[in-house]
Amino acid sequence: MHRRLLVFVLLLAASSFSRSAELEPLEPGSAALDGYLGKGKWLIVMLWASDCAACNREAYQYVDFHEFHHDSDARVLGVSLDGGDQVAARKFIEKHQVSFPNLITDFNTGSRWFESLTGQQFWGTPGFLIFDQTGELRAQQIGAVPVNLIEDFIAQNSAGNG
Repeated sequence: MHRRLLVFVLLLAASSFSRSAELEPLEPGSAALDGYLGKGKWLIVMLWASDCAACNREAYQYVDFHEFHHDSDARVLGVSLDGGDQVAARKFIEKHQVSFPNLITDFNTGSRWFESLTGQQFWGTPGFLIFDQTGELRAQQIGAVPVNLIEDFIAQNSAGNG
C-alpha cells in the first residue's frame, strides 16, 4: 500500500450524511449532489476555491482523471467554495477547461457539510470526498491527492478486488 494512500481516512461504517447542504448547481443542466451519488460509478468530490493556489496548480490532473474515467468507472464532481462569487468560479472553470460538473456554496456551508459527512475538521481547499458505486462515503482527504493514488484506491476497493 502506498504511504500517501494512508492519509485517506477509511470509513468502516456506513455513513449517514446530510444531503440538505446548500450546494447549488453552477452550470445549467447540472444536477444536485444526489444526481451523482450511487449511479454505479465512483464519485470523487473535489472541494475547491478559485483563489486556492493548490487547486489552480492541480486542477488539470482531476480534469484528465474525469475525462479518462467518466465513461467507465468513476467521475469527478467539483464543489466551488466561492460562495456568491460565481464570476470567479466560472473563470476558474474556463481557465482550467474543467469538464466535470460543479456545484457552488460558500466556504462556511461547505466546511460544515464536509465535517458533517466525515466527522473531521475542514482545514481548507482542496478537499476530497470519495464515494463508492453505491453512494457510500469511503474516504476523505484535505489537500491535493495525486490521481494515481485515487486510481489505486478505487482498484483496491472495487467489488471483487477488496
